[in-house]
Amino acid sequence: MSDLKPHIVIISASVREGRKSHRLALYFKKFVEEKNLATIEIVDLNEYQFPIFNERLMFQKNPSEKVLDFSNRIKKASGVIIVTPEYNGGYPASLKNAVDVLYDEWQHKPIAIAMASNGVFGGTQVITSLLFSLWKIHAIVVPAMFPTPTVDKNFSEDGVPVNKEATDKRATVFVNELLWFLEAKKRMQS
Repeated sequence: MSDLKPHIVIISASVREGRKSHRLALYFKKFVEEKNLATIEIVDLNEYQFPIFNERLMFQKNPSEKVLDFSNRIKKASGVIIVTPEYNGGYPASLKNAVDVLYDEWQHKPIAIAMASNGVFGGTQVITSLLFSLWKIHAIVVPAMFPTPTVDKNFSEDGVPVNKEATDKRATVFVNELLWFLEAKKRMQS
């Protein structure tokens, strides 16, 4: 990889009261910073509180400052880690809104998906519907996924894993896959 570090945006998708998937977003931020792999920030959809989707940004007459800010953060990102909970076998409306409000910003953007659930399957049922939406907008979804079962038992509220060694080992594979795609995209654009 080149000397210039990529910039990764972590989208923390849950806006639910008492959410637990945000713990995973906090973990990935700390992990990437500790390993000095990239610059990184969390874009917390709970702070944006987008209204129900009514039109793509490019067609909005008077877009809100929050939508413009979100668009700029995604544009500037080399890649994205989406941290999503699983609600009833799917992903939350907050994430669907965030995906749908943009279009050009997602074009060929490498995206890695980390899923969290309170159950034993780790959010894996989210993948089918989320992948389809991301493919339709021409994002590049990396093959590595990060399912996280019983997230509330495996991470503290501030994102510290119960088993740091095992979690870091899985995270290394996951983040390295994203970094590989970021470097490949960079080389293709050279």
